Amino acid sequence: MRLLLIADTHVPKRARDLPARVWDEVASADVVIHAGDWVEPQLLDTLEARAKRLIACWGNNDGAQLRCRLPERADATLGGLRFTVTHETGAASGREARMARMYPDTDVLVFGHSHIPWDTCAKTGLRLLNPGSPTDRRRQEFCTYMTATVHDGELSDVELHRLERHA
Repeated sequence: MRLLLIADTHVPKRARDLPARVWDEVASADVVIHAGDWVEPQLLDTLEARAKRLIACWGNNDGAQLRCRLPERADATLGGLRFTVTHETGAASGREARMARMYPDTDVLVFGHSHIPWDTCAKTGLRLLNPGSPTDRRRQEFCTYMTATVHDGELSDVELHRLERHA
């Protein structure tokens, strides 16, 4: 099962649309995971129509229209792994231990908010992934997104993809 992980798209405030490469990934992904900060519901509508399956939550920049359609926390089991998708996880310092306590029944936590890519594991085995943003790099050198594979209860091929600045 191929996964596409995105967050902090901020469409149409920071970009008019997702980059073409990300739309290509949507077409080839079995599951698209979006960790919040959509800003407007149009991108949600389009992703719901184009993705084979969408797992998503709202973020701090998402208003009432998005919050009535999306949860603050989305949980799903994919290929035998328990995923949680949420927007904010607080300060980077101590994140792994704090999230392991908050999400003891989760194997993979996908989050956003900082626009800073993150891939670590807590001592409990919880995998924490932040794909960055495909549209708003902030202080990062590149806009980014992640892909991964789930097979027989294992997460593999986790890859951070960089997008050119003009993308």
